[in-house]
Amino acid sequence: MMNKFILSTITVSLVFALSACGDNGDNGTDGSNGINGSNGSNGTNGTNGNNALITQTPLPVGNENCLNGGVQIDSGIDTNADTVLDASEITSTQYVCSPAATSVNDSELLSSLNNPWFKQGAAEIETADDVWKKIDSQLVNNANVSIATASTAAEITALKGSAKNVILFVGDGMGISTVTAARILDGQNKGMMGEENQLSFDKFPFSGLAKTYNVDAQTPDSAGTMTAMMSGIKTDAGVLGVDENVVRGNCASTKGIEMITALELAEIAGKSTGVISTARITHATPAATYAKSADRDWEDISDMDIANNPERANCEDIALQLVNFEANLEARYTGVDVDGIEVVMGGGRRHFLPKDAAYNSNDAVSTIEGDRTDGRDLTAEWQAKYATSAYVYDQTSFNAIDTETTPHVFGLFNESHMQYEADRKNDIAGEPSLSEMTATAIKVLDNNNKGFFLMVESGRIDHAHHAGNAYNALNDAIEFAKAVQVAVDATSQEDTLIIVTADHSHVFTIAGYPKRGNPILGKVVGIGETEPSLASDDMPYTTLGYANGLGFRNLGAQTDADASYAAAAVTGRVDLTDVDTSTAGFHQESLVPLDSETHAGEDVGVFAVGPGAQLITGTNEQSLIFHVMDYAGNLSGTAQ
Repeated sequence: MMNKFILSTITVSLVFALSACGDNGDNGTDGSNGINGSNGSNGTNGTNGNNALITQTPLPVGNENCLNGGVQIDSGIDTNADTVLDASEITSTQYVCSPAATSVNDSELLSSLNNPWFKQGAAEIETADDVWKKIDSQLVNNANVSIATASTAAEITALKGSAKNVILFVGDGMGISTVTAARILDGQNKGMMGEENQLSFDKFPFSGLAKTYNVDAQTPDSAGTMTAMMSGIKTDAGVLGVDENVVRGNCASTKGIEMITALELAEIAGKSTGVISTARITHATPAATYAKSADRDWEDISDMDIANNPERANCEDIALQLVNFEANLEARYTGVDVDGIEVVMGGGRRHFLPKDAAYNSNDAVSTIEGDRTDGRDLTAEWQAKYATSAYVYDQTSFNAIDTETTPHVFGLFNESHMQYEADRKNDIAGEPSLSEMTATAIKVLDNNNKGFFLMVESGRIDHAHHAGNAYNALNDAIEFAKAVQVAVDATSQEDTLIIVTADHSHVFTIAGYPKRGNPILGKVVGIGETEPSLASDDMPYTTLGYANGLGFRNLGAQTDADASYAAAAVTGRVDLTDVDTSTAGFHQESLVPLDSETHAGEDVGVFAVGPGAQLITGTNEQSLIFHVMDYAGNLSGTAQ
């Protein structure tokens, strides 16, 4: 038997022995008189019993049973009567241990206190504490209640509406591995080792995770995920602004299940609104802010195949819904009077122009730029609705926008998607960066003293991943982080909620055991090594890779990731010994050959700063993001 005790004080004696003699046996009793017999004889004396022994042994500091020292107490029976408690005679061992120290002096912690990582962590705790104090102060001023003490429904409700402005940034396909790799690349571009770098939104005080699945899909698409963020409900993959009862491709099934979006609520509340994307402005993510559609692919009327599906004539295509946004919203809700989306900028000009070469823009790529088969020029129709506003289509016209006096801006900078950031210099007519569009949008929107709602999407992170090209995905993510910083600098944390997140992730991995500071776009070089590590096939491999997709490409200086689609998927491993994997045209190897790399189903990060940011914490359904924006801005309450 073994027992351990920890005492607050302890007195330790040297080894001693305690013995106890056994008692003599009792005398036997006289026998009873026999009948007519002689007396019985006396019984014999009992023998002495064995001695019981106890020994105490001091234990030094570091003993495995008492790390802080103590006493070992052994007890047993001295069966061999030599007055020594032998190991074989021990029947019980107990330990009485000295208590552990509960405090140390600063002088004993100098190795920690002087460590730069330790200092950085301590500073972040102080910053976090200051953030909470600031939030408490804001809420006390706003509602006479602290976030820490709010308990009743009335007190919690009183915290609503402290965000005058709401900005939602969506990095399409920007999963956690993309954020990490972009952070490292950005740092290495600055001359750092990379891992210690912070992107703009890494510095936000609140963060959490969002579950991205669609109602009918474990791995989601952008239509369902963005509908969740904009409308507060989970829905099916491939549909926009409607609930899960929709039948994809069936126009009639959308009637009566259209969901109101955060952008629409902001419009009704009298705020200015804006939508920006580097993808086509009719693509799934931006479209979910304003459109209701049984199919995300109905970007213009030519996509709807009305000839074979006549019932679809009762639904508007997505481009037409954008131009008719004001009229549609007023028709849907009785008594509503709005002035339309103030800022729309992105790609996708082909969906607004008729299929007629006469309408081609000066940087048209196709022989006939427009796709519309109804003969309508929606850019002209928009300009007719907003005669005093600006329709822009290249860098020159974008630069000419008067942000103080222009009430509406409609920018369509490319026939299809805008260029990858690394490829933007090759655009025929020139186009603005995501950060430039963000800065201009805020300057236009903040002319409204009621505030604004703005959604900014970096759509081409997703497209580069689909093409299996980490170079463009990461560089677009870095530009996305710059756009976030632009918004931070142009607004105040006192009245502007900024949320940064992704709609979904990709099967993009950071693998191997590369040493610290190893080029993130390079081959794996192990700790203490100078040459690339070799796989079991005796070939080097890259830190970044894809679980599926088109696989290896070595296109040199090619900055258009979509060039990858010109060839079939590569199967099997490729010897990268003499390949420069850091070039723009290198496409990482993939495990499963597919015509396009796929989305992934894991959670994505959500980062927040400003009023209401404290609600972004833990792991939640993606649809919660809408409710945080609605709550912080009191959008639904103001819109009533």
